[in-house]
Amino acid sequence: MTNQSPESNDRVLNHLIEGYRRFRGTGWSANRARWDELGQGQSPEVMVIACSDSRVDPSQIFDVDPGTIFVVRNVAALVPPFETTPGHHGVSAALEFAVQVLKVKEVVVMGHGLCGGCKAALTQDLKDAEIGHGGFVADWISMLDEARVPVAHEHGTTGRTAERAMEQAAVKVSLDNLMTFPCVQSKVARGDLKLRGAFFAISDGVLHLLDETSGEFAPVT
Repeated sequence: MTNQSPESNDRVLNHLIEGYRRFRGTGWSANRARWDELGQGQSPEVMVIACSDSRVDPSQIFDVDPGTIFVVRNVAALVPPFETTPGHHGVSAALEFAVQVLKVKEVVVMGHGLCGGCKAALTQDLKDAEIGHGGFVADWISMLDEARVPVAHEHGTTGRTAERAMEQAAVKVSLDNLMTFPCVQSKVARGDLKLRGAFFAISDGVLHLLDETSGEFAPVT
């Protein structure tokens, strides 16, 4: 049951409808040729794996037109390792589609500052939570349990320094997991696919890229 009044629900929907009308008047009409082209299919060169957080929209951060990037968003921008166990593997399906069907040239894993999923992984606040009461999240972010150990050892489990270290470690976990997929391995080996790590700092709006050699994130200038 929701405590929201009908008027409150209408206000939220109306806000979205107002945005849609602006889009029709500017984004659609002004770029009609592009939308006609997209009506025939899509051919993005980049896949972005990002967090579901409402503050980190990849299309807005990279300021790209529709059809430019293929985006998957989930809690903490995580990529699970390749596995063939029964289940609904949403991220794996999207990755497979992007790499095998769309033939993207790059996959960018973009973590971000103030990530609630990474913070929960660090503090373990949801550990042993029941399914439907935090258990789904706890199970998902358990992918970071191993990476959490050195972060907690060096920085503790609270404070922005520890949280940022966890957020950036999560990007590296996803990059490592990407390389467990056979289709990714073969394309990377042939030079047909490039994997990149990125980190967007919400507090100052600065994008950082992972340097493969140093293993450090450096701000984009």
